[in-house]
Amino acid sequence: MSDFRNYLNEQLQRPSFKAEWDALQPELTIAQAMIDARKESGLTQKQLSERTGIAQADISKLERGNANPSLRTLQRLAAGMGMNVKIEFVTNK
Repeated sequence: MSDFRNYLNEQLQRPSFKAEWDALQPELTIAQAMIDARKESGLTQKQLSERTGIAQADISKLERGNANPSLRTLQRLAAGMGMNVKIEFVTNK
């Protein structure tokens, strides 16, 4: 993993790469939050699919960052895990 980290750090020095990386962070943050919440709930993707009616393949796509969920989808997923969605606007750093 350190080879990847070193490579990533080198690429992040390039302004064009860094801009693209930064632009993807909100989507990747949502995907990771979904994964963390599902695991915290002790559910598999299949179990979450059964609870929400959202296809397991679609949950997988969302968790891999290959699809952008709507707020309604996030709410359905959260409800299936016994959770609520919280969205915040924060000041730029």
